[in-house]
Amino acid sequence: MAWYDEAVFYHIYPLGLTGAPKENHYEAPQHRLQSLIPWITHIKEIGCNAIYIGPLFESVGHGYETTDYKKLDSRLGTNDDLADFVAKCHEQGIRVILDGVFNHTGRDFFAFQDIKKNRENSQYKDWYCNVNFWGNNEYNDGFSYENWGGYNLLVKLNQHNPAVRDYICDVIRFWVSEFDIDGIRLDAADVLDFEYMKALRHVANEVKPDFWLMGEVIHGDYTRWVNEGTLHSVTNYNLHKALYSGHNDHNYFEIAHTVKRLYEMGGSRPDGLKLYNFVDNHDVERIYTKLNNKAHFTPVHILMYTLPGVPSVYYGSEFGIEGRKERFSDDSLRPALSLSDYAGAVSSNSCTKLIAALGTIRQNTPALSYGDYKELLLTNRQYAYSRNYNGQSVIVTVNNDDSDFVMTLRAGDAAEYIGALSGEKVSVNGGNIVVNIKANSGDIWLPVLPGSDNAVMPDALHVPPVKAVAHADSTGSGNTAQTANETNAVSNNTENHAANNTANDPKCAATDNTATRTDTGADNAAASSADTKNAAPVTPQQTEPAHSQDFENGKIAGLQEAILAIMEKNGPVTDQMRRDVEANVYHDSLIAWIKSFR
Repeated sequence: MAWYDEAVFYHIYPLGLTGAPKENHYEAPQHRLQSLIPWITHIKEIGCNAIYIGPLFESVGHGYETTDYKKLDSRLGTNDDLADFVAKCHEQGIRVILDGVFNHTGRDFFAFQDIKKNRENSQYKDWYCNVNFWGNNEYNDGFSYENWGGYNLLVKLNQHNPAVRDYICDVIRFWVSEFDIDGIRLDAADVLDFEYMKALRHVANEVKPDFWLMGEVIHGDYTRWVNEGTLHSVTNYNLHKALYSGHNDHNYFEIAHTVKRLYEMGGSRPDGLKLYNFVDNHDVERIYTKLNNKAHFTPVHILMYTLPGVPSVYYGSEFGIEGRKERFSDDSLRPALSLSDYAGAVSSNSCTKLIAALGTIRQNTPALSYGDYKELLLTNRQYAYSRNYNGQSVIVTVNNDDSDFVMTLRAGDAAEYIGALSGEKVSVNGGNIVVNIKANSGDIWLPVLPGSDNAVMPDALHVPPVKAVAHADSTGSGNTAQTANETNAVSNNTENHAANNTANDPKCAATDNTATRTDTGADNAAASSADTKNAAPVTPQQTEPAHSQDFENGKIAGLQEAILAIMEKNGPVTDQMRRDVEANVYHDSLIAWIKSFR
């Protein structure tokens, strides 16, 4: 058992949370990281015991185009600021993992700058993939190279080069020795070389006991990455997609099928693959925005905290803030927030109260970290399962319907159970419990210990379902805790809007333009057997107008012609330069290419 087996993560995108400038001019350090120190107490208060924070190191803009792996971004402060932040986290029992952007560097990285200066004579010419001194690019470097995602500002490292591996391994050792970190999240792990990852795992095993390596992987057979030789965990994008769409479509079959497939992928071992579970992050829309029925915030998070895996909350989502993905920018997903705007949220904001309760339950219920998974009941709108560990059976129940639902479920050996969220006690009769699950809500049923008035938890937390949250925006303004008058106003508006609908919140159209890249074919096949006639209809606001393929191809061709025209003004255009332009068919990359010309 390691610390990460019982971790509840809080995810911070620091450049956004601190309101740092979008562009780094490499000026005197601004100590913005120090402003996050008060957040440590808040993070602990809502039941999190680990922080994933990043990117942190010197970069040009959004943080993933690294300039210097051994220097805190000057927009955030100094290395002493980072060492102090980690130390203060450790003082409160909170582990810290950082973003490791080891697939690519920025163009200001020393090795790339040396290639620009010395070309074929550079000792670093083999540090990057497919450097071609007969080519060129939009920056007029006089050579071309392989990039990540179609963006030439992200230069792909040659992970087969021993010198590159040694350098990155030394970076990990440096981060541990200088900052005492507890793990690393590997950016773009799904395109990292496996031998490269094995080298990183070897260093992880060397530098610190229980040092955790987690990778960003979108889809595929997660066991390719999660094993004794490579990574401890990966991002669970499969469950992420299922959690919000399974609620928006009133289709728990999709969620249950995804869980079963992932559980079997891990060999059906009791605690599963220990994947990194989340409902939103810095790349996808906020869960409160994505949900058609805002009351589903409750069952979504109950599932995230109780299904096999390691739960994570993205900063600000515990307050129920919104964040809609924009076509050319992720800024709305990464807002600056002031903690003072949310003073008292744990007691007065229903979303925050729920997250804090779930964090407490998770940390005090070993079965949720180590227990096996057994499905007990499944319909389109109701779902129940148990997590069993050391003779104790914890039962989880959720309901996405607008009406209450009574479940009869097989229980463990205890004589009585208590709902950790509701405080309701039920007796075990004939090996079963009969529980009433409130509309658009759920509960975690804990066995009452023999000879005690208490359950596994010290006390029931009595957390009501999320009904309405003060209208939130992604900038943090107007996100203060909701007053009783605001709650009543929202409830009254809901009743007037749909007199025949017993949902706690009005249905709000949610847009997810994230192109999540999950492989959902198997999920959809399983869901087809479900009764979908009552599924929530897709509203017009949920989809963008469809354009023909010819139109899309025409846009790409037009952008390519514009780039070539600009290049011709700057000097002779070689055949290789033309091929580089024609090979780039990524709309956003072509836009960035055009904007890069001075």
